[in-house]
Amino acid sequence: MTKAELVSRIAELAAIKKKDAEAAVEAFIKTVTEALANGEKVELRGFGTFYMKKRAKRVARNPKTGEVIEVPPKLTPAFKPGKDLKEKTEKILK
Repeated sequence: MTKAELVSRIAELAAIKKKDAEAAVEAFIKTVTEALANGEKVELRGFGTFYMKKRAKRVARNPKTGEVIEVPPKLTPAFKPGKDLKEKTEKILK
């Protein structure tokens, strides 16, 4: 699902204008991005948690040249699905 499809679906389900739905989606994205940038986590009960995950320093290899390089530690955004989301998505496999 693309962002445009998400906006359309939200507008349809909430019976609001697409312009209002787009503003809500943009506000959500901005809020989550700012919270993660400030080191906070965003927890949406039943849906999941957005958080920053620490990745350790590691040694990698350039596949083209074979040169060994050191990749420094870093933080990366991550998402952990909530119980309700897990249960609903597990039904796809059954």
